Amino acid sequence: MHLDTTTWVVTIALAVGVLAFDLVHIMRHPHVPSPKENLRALGVYITLALAFGVWVGVVHGGEFAVQFYGGWLTEYSLSVDNLFVFLLIMNRFAVPRQYQQSALLVGIILALVLRAVFIVAGAVAIAKLSWVFYLFGAFLLWTAWTVATEDTSQDAQYNPPRIVAAVQRVLPSTTQYHGVRLAARVDGRRVATPMLMVLIAIGITDLLFAFDSIPAVFGLTKEPYLVLMANVFALMGLRQLFFLLGNLLDRLVYLNTGLGVLLAFIGVKLVLHALAENTLPFINGGQHVTWAPAVPAWMGLVAIVTILGVTVLASLWHDRRSHGS
Repeated sequence: MHLDTTTWVVTIALAVGVLAFDLVHIMRHPHVPSPKENLRALGVYITLALAFGVWVGVVHGGEFAVQFYGGWLTEYSLSVDNLFVFLLIMNRFAVPRQYQQSALLVGIILALVLRAVFIVAGAVAIAKLSWVFYLFGAFLLWTAWTVATEDTSQDAQYNPPRIVAAVQRVLPSTTQYHGVRLAARVDGRRVATPMLMVLIAIGITDLLFAFDSIPAVFGLTKEPYLVLMANVFALMGLRQLFFLLGNLLDRLVYLNTGLGVLLAFIGVKLVLHALAENTLPFINGGQHVTWAPAVPAWMGLVAIVTILGVTVLASLWHDRRSHGS
């Protein structure tokens, strides 16, 4: 893709504008969103993502559009998995329901900033070191196993990052919420509120999730612009998914198994790509030979849709049998 500076600036400005407007509105009117409100906003974000893919296809070619859709669906599916941890965070810090929107949205904005740094670093590494795909692929295969076997029930214990405890030791704090404020004056002194700890926990957690998701999207496209936009559109709808799914997350019993298969597929794809890009001393005297099978973008998209579809259908079938017995 050949993108000028204007395209980058306009795209980032629009994304920041949408999130800033959303944040100001929520901060001024904290409330528990209704299912109708969530569905309407989620529908807008999904429509925008689909329209963006069409624009990419028209301007830059269908191959890049397929790459974007694959990255977006992958990020979306991994973001759903993140909701398990966000639920645990909200329960651990007893965040009032009317303030959870604000905490999530600020956390999403922090996540976008952190992921943008990761994307730039990943793009530089890929441009200079083609063997980095071996590292990404191996990491995704290991992550696939850990994701498929981790405990995601809402009864699981959540241990806040150590930095949260460090902040609580350094800063005087209160256990009482003061709206969405991060600090408040109590008994004549300035103290940190639990909302600050919630935002730190969400930010650190999403930073850890970025280690999984960013390599996964780079496994589907090497275009930093598409990786960034896949993250933007996936995170934009995360707040609505949090309130829409809620307790329904426990019904997706095969979600982590499906995500494990998805990450393993992308990990294998990355390794195959690395084998095709790099020379090996024991093949044709170390000369560059494209011998590893390539997985085309359309096949990756079909695999992603199939894996996620089977995961959801199998989970619903299991839930129906469980409640019927």
